[in-house]
Amino acid sequence: MLISKKSHEANVKNAQHSSGPTSEAGKAAVRHNALKYGLRTRATILPWESEDRYFQLWDELEAEWQPQTRTERAYLETMVTSQWLLRRMAVSEKQILTEVNNVEKQYKLLSCVYKQRAQLERAFRNAVEDMKRSVQSRARRQAVPEPHPVRPAEPRAPSGPWLMSPEPLGQTIALCGLPSSNTDTR
Repeated sequence: MLISKKSHEANVKNAQHSSGPTSEAGKAAVRHNALKYGLRTRATILPWESEDRYFQLWDELEAEWQPQTRTERAYLETMVTSQWLLRRMAVSEKQILTEVNNVEKQYKLLSCVYKQRAQLERAFRNAVEDMKRSVQSRARRQAVPEPHPVRPAEPRAPSGPWLMSPEPLGQTIALCGLPSSNTDTR
């Protein structure tokens, strides 16, 4: 959807007034808003599940991995969500085994649970590997020293046997057996 230039300018101007919380208490209060109210979160934390346990899991993995970039935070979200849903799969499996009496229905339900578990475990492993690569790449970038400015070489006084001696040119010519213009006697 395209907006007019005037609307865009008004949006930019209004955005300058709303930069989010600036105090540490304010930042802490809204820290998990995207997780509580985001599009995917509605399916992540069900009404009978503990929101506090979900955020505890988030905080533990965040402390362990210490994401520094938006991409690393996305990997962290995948890890947290995968682990959270894997716990739910374990509860579902137990409920199916204890509450469903029809063996065929049990088999179908457990088959779905096992497929979902495999997908979640794969998502978790991939997120961990991606996070490791990202952290290692960041560490390598930080370890590379800044290039020092190259100073031009200072000219040195020439020396060596290949240079002409400081003798007058006439003497040098005479040493070579050539007549010099100074000694020319026409």
